[in-house]
Amino acid sequence: MEFTTLLDLVGVEPVFESGLLLAGGVSDNDVRRQLVRWCHSGRLHQLRRGVYMLAPPYRKVQAHPFVLANAMQIGSYVSCESALAYHGLIPEFVPNTQSVAAARPGEWHTPAGVFSLRHLKPELLYGFATLEVAPSQYARVAYPEKAFLDLAYLTPGADSAEYLTELRLQNLETIDTRRLHDLAVRSSSPKLLRVAALVEKMALVEREEYTPL
Repeated sequence: MEFTTLLDLVGVEPVFESGLLLAGGVSDNDVRRQLVRWCHSGRLHQLRRGVYMLAPPYRKVQAHPFVLANAMQIGSYVSCESALAYHGLIPEFVPNTQSVAAARPGEWHTPAGVFSLRHLKPELLYGFATLEVAPSQYARVAYPEKAFLDLAYLTPGADSAEYLTELRLQNLETIDTRRLHDLAVRSSSPKLLRVAALVEKMALVEREEYTPL
């Protein structure tokens, strides 16, 4: 396969899987060898096994980290601090893009950034939506309320006011407390119910502080 053929196949896609190149009876081994050569020549970046992105100047669009994070693991969605920062609920810059899925946890250091995956039970994989995170780029991202709950589920001691204070939460008046409560109830987790109650209380206080007299 010629590199120009790859460019035609990929088009403006920010990321692609090697399976895209296997249509039409192409040899798996030939495709893998070609991909290795293109990576060594600097034309491609391999994000993880089977997942690639074009290197500049061949790349037509700058891929949003959340789009790349979704591609790193099928069935994953961006959550925890990454989603909280995206929704404007914590002030800190999050250096790695954090996702959750039912797969084994892992971390990938790539030319496009660091991506981490944390394990959630399959029955907890809900509470996310497909959002346009950049022009014509879409990614699965946790609702802000579910990002709180996922982070709490995965963090020991997160069901305390002290831990939530350490997060330096902001803009809590934007939280949908009904959704937060319903998502916590769906989990059947006493810990997440406690977290939901704490966040609801903090959001109520913040709303009262910003309510005009």
